[in-house]
Amino acid sequence: MTSKVLDHKIDFSVVVGVQNANPNGDPLDANRPRVNADGLGEISDVAIKRKIRNRWQDMNLPTLIQQQDRITDGVTNIRDRVKMSDAVNEVLKLDPKKTPNWRELFIKAATESWLDVRAFGQVMPFKANKEKDGLDGVSIPVRGPVTVQAAYSIKPVLIKEEQITKSINLEPGDSKGSDTMGTKAMVPFAVYKFNGSINVQQAERTGFTEDDAAALKEALKTLFVNDASAARPEGSMVVLKVVWWEHDTKLGQLPPYEVHEKTQVSYPDEARDFSQVTVSVDDPHVDGLHVEEIKGY
Repeated sequence: MTSKVLDHKIDFSVVVGVQNANPNGDPLDANRPRVNADGLGEISDVAIKRKIRNRWQDMNLPTLIQQQDRITDGVTNIRDRVKMSDAVNEVLKLDPKKTPNWRELFIKAATESWLDVRAFGQVMPFKANKEKDGLDGVSIPVRGPVTVQAAYSIKPVLIKEEQITKSINLEPGDSKGSDTMGTKAMVPFAVYKFNGSINVQQAERTGFTEDDAAALKEALKTLFVNDASAARPEGSMVVLKVVWWEHDTKLGQLPPYEVHEKTQVSYPDEARDFSQVTVSVDDPHVDGLHVEEIKGY
C-alpha cells in the first residue's frame, strides 16, 4: 500500500434503479423480492457488500471472501486462502502463547493482505484441526471502517409474478411433463437508496487508505457490472447516482444521518423509465465539507 491511511470522514449515498428484476430474493419467501413491513423493497447490506467484493475482484484487487462461482485462485475455503498470504504465514510461525500481541500481528497481516478485510472487517472462527497450522481453534474478529446500510425503495413496491414452464425433464424416467409450472417474481419498477460511511478511527486500525476509498467509490459506481442473471437481466439494475461526501476532519462537519438525508429521490407513481427519476442533493455549503455527484453505470 503506497497511499496514506485515510484521515478524514467520508459518507456516501447510492441511488439504484430497478426495472423488471428481482433485486434481492428472500429465501424465506420463495425467493420473492424482499419487502419490509411497510411494503418497501429491500436489498440487504450483505448482498450489497457481496457485489462490492465482486467488483473489487474484477479490478484485480485482493479479496478474501470470494463468491463460490467467482473463485479465481482455486481455493474453496477461507482457512486455506488465509494461509496463502506470506504476511499471515509469518505470524502463524509464532507461538500465540509466547507472543502476547499475536492477535494484533495477525490482524495487521490480514488487513495488509486483503482489501475487503481492511474495508469491512471479518470474523474468522477456525475450528481445531489435526494439521497444526497456527489456526488451531482460534477466533479472530476484525472490525472494518466501512459500514453499508441496507437499501430501501423510495416508495412501496409492486411485485409481479409470472408463471414459467420447463421444456424438458431433468432426470430419465421423470413422469412430470414439460408443462410443469413454476413462478418467477420481479419488481416492475422501483428506485432504491442506501447509505454508508467510512470511520477514520477504524481506518487507522486496519490501514484503510485513500486509494482504498477510491476503489470503493469506483465499485459503488459500477455496482451491477458483471452481475447479470436470470433474476437481474443486463440493464435491469443500474446505479443512477453516487453521492460522495468528504469531510476535512476525522469526526465530520455534520453527523452521518444529516448528510445522508441531503440526497432526495422523486419520480411519478406511474414511472417506468429511469429518465423519469430525479435525484437532488442539498449541499449545505459548510466549510470543510465537499460533495461529489457521480453518474453511475
